[in-house]
Amino acid sequence: MVNPREMAQVQLEKVAHLLELDASLLECLRHPKSVLTVSIPVRMDDGRLKTFTGYRSQHCNARGPFKGGIRYHPKVGQDEVIALSMWMTWKCAVVDVPFGGGKGGVVCDPKKMSQGELERLTRRYTHAIASIIGPDKDIPAPDVYTNAQVMAWVVDTYSEIQGKRSLGVVTGKPIEIGGSLGRDTATARGCIFAAREALRELGIDPRRATVAVQGYGNAGSFSHKFAQELGAKVVAVSDSAGGVHAPDGLDYERVRAHKEETGQVVGLAGTEAISNAELLELDVDLLVPAALEDQINAENAAKVRAKVICEAANGPTTPEADEILARAGITVVPDVLANAGGVTVSYFEWLQAFNEYPWTEDEVNRRLEEKIVRGYREVREIAVERGVDNRTAALMLAVGRVARALELQGVWP
Repeated sequence: MVNPREMAQVQLEKVAHLLELDASLLECLRHPKSVLTVSIPVRMDDGRLKTFTGYRSQHCNARGPFKGGIRYHPKVGQDEVIALSMWMTWKCAVVDVPFGGGKGGVVCDPKKMSQGELERLTRRYTHAIASIIGPDKDIPAPDVYTNAQVMAWVVDTYSEIQGKRSLGVVTGKPIEIGGSLGRDTATARGCIFAAREALRELGIDPRRATVAVQGYGNAGSFSHKFAQELGAKVVAVSDSAGGVHAPDGLDYERVRAHKEETGQVVGLAGTEAISNAELLELDVDLLVPAALEDQINAENAAKVRAKVICEAANGPTTPEADEILARAGITVVPDVLANAGGVTVSYFEWLQAFNEYPWTEDEVNRRLEEKIVRGYREVREIAVERGVDNRTAALMLAVGRVARALELQGVWP
């Protein structure tokens, strides 16, 4: 298992060399500005008092307030949230959103917790990190196994602590309390916008493309939906329990209904069961990794046959795998661009909260498409000009922007 923090630093150091970045700036960017570790006592439904561990990493705020999700997962760790906060810094810079990178998480298994336990956990975690978050300091959002309801609890708890209503403290909220239309689907929509551009550049008609999606949470399921709306044929999907394959295509509504009824995609009538590993090796035009980190690595990268990989997840491809994929001529649209739709529409939601004026969904989606397409073209321009892969180009664009901001603001005192 690759350490995500080490992976993020390897990526940074490679780009810093290409940019001829000053050593002092590199040293500054290698480390998060702060990392908070908290203990979270929660009264469980059976009366027991159980203590969970939570984290909040704040990487760099040279371009604006920290921004990043909160994830609930058994494997959350300090190195993971540090890496994810660093990737968030680059992600915001790639699409030119005025935020820096943050990330938080709690070590827990939400699948084994009741709604009441999750609410009490969220409120205690919010209380524990309340001093370092805020609309102009650090703005959390949903991530793995958190959602709009969790964000609503964060808003209410933070507002009670502050003694005033504070809708801007998080994004990804329910529409009824200041959320933005289009936020729940933004990560996937942005991913498919980026994938469309990559397919077209390769001369592949997106309306005739075949697609496999690994991971069927928010990003994966909506990637299926939007790929199908584009006209592509989604032939395989998977979740943590396994996957299904149907060469003639999988209808989004059928898969969604089966997942809601059974809790998994496996077992859908008329499909062949496959593993997550087998899905990654299918001969498709587009592969969308939408699960967790370290899915395409040195052990399996040579078996990947997709023409385009568009990373809806954070860190699904290791540096070693990147080299193997590049030699095979496989186009990778990296996570810092491919899944930047979520933070882009989070920025739109943040603006709407400050102005107290909601946008239409069409306006949100139009502006999202503009941001993603512009980001894609800027990345490709650097890739072609410097003769590097897309990930390196995206990080050169991002690190260059962040380093310049650090240079301009200087160090006080």
